[in-house]
Formats: sequence, structure tokens, C-alpha cells
Amino acid sequence: MSSHPTDFQGSVIDALREAIEQEIPDAQAEISGGGGHFSIEVVSPVFEGKNMLASQRLVYAAIAHLMKGETAPVHAIDSLKTRTP
Repeated sequence: MSSHPTDFQGSVIDALREAIEQEIPDAQAEISGGGGHFSIEVVSPVFEGKNMLASQRLVYAAIAHLMKGETAPVHAIDSLKTRTP
């Protein structure tokens, strides 16, 4: 895990989970990682019938604000998995 400078206050893992679960209907997100690098797994019925790229775009759209700027709390998503329940 690398060090990543940020001015974010609070839990980045909680912020990621809340952003995903707020933006994607009926989503359950599991987040791990730190130091700016995170792994995400999201389960939601919204992904039904969507290809992997379309599903992942929904997740990235939900967390974009946490990846924006020089001192963003999220530097990289090392692993992103989406699936239906």
C-alpha cells in the first residue's frame, strides 16, 4: 500500500461505500484498501443485462468526486467487480 497525500477528513472507505450505495439503486458495496488505492465489489440488480463496462461506468460515475483533483482521497481503483444478486 502506497502513501497518497490528501486533505480528505474521515473514512475514505465509508465515503466510497456511501457514494456507491446512494447513487446505484439497491447496491451493496464492499470496499477494501487504503493509501489512495482501493478494491471495490458492488452487487446490485441494476447491473442485470448490462455488460461489465457499462456496470463499471455506473460505479465510477458514483465515485468520480472522490477521484477528482491533486489531493483526491482516491488515487486508483485496483480492482472493481460488479455483479447481480
